[in-house]
Amino acid sequence: MQYVMIVFVAFFALRLFSLYFSIRNEKRLVRRGAIQYGKFNSLLLALAHVAYYFSALYEAYTADVEFEKTSGVGVAVMLFAYVMLFYVIYKLRDVWTVKLYIVPNQRIDRSFLFRTVRHPNYFLNIVPELVGVALLCHAWLTLCCGLPLYLCLLAVRIRQEERAMKPLFN
Repeated sequence: MQYVMIVFVAFFALRLFSLYFSIRNEKRLVRRGAIQYGKFNSLLLALAHVAYYFSALYEAYTADVEFEKTSGVGVAVMLFAYVMLFYVIYKLRDVWTVKLYIVPNQRIDRSFLFRTVRHPNYFLNIVPELVGVALLCHAWLTLCCGLPLYLCLLAVRIRQEERAMKPLFN
């Protein structure tokens, strides 16, 4: 359980570090006149993310999970997810937040990643991250119950984002 806990804490710390960028950018965007969309859903997503992580950790703790092959696969998936997270942060720079803000005259990233994968932050970061943490912790109940619930909230978020950004593509 010790190695699972160490890896879990390291990845959770990286997630908290990403929040630093989100909060900093959010303040800048608000000063530039940004409008927030889907405020309640953003709150639900944040709560679901934390609940998912700690549900997976609880499952690992109660089962006294040891780090082995499945955990290693989980770490690999999470490494991919976090590389994608920080790449998306790098590409979006000052407009990346965990909330949905649109600023007047917002620039649209038209790089290869954003042309190829619709919503890369969600499909290349968040979904793999959640799968990875479940594999790390052998959290099958969290994966089977928590992930579908999270995906429902994420589907709402994607619809909100598409509606809010539609005028930017005209």
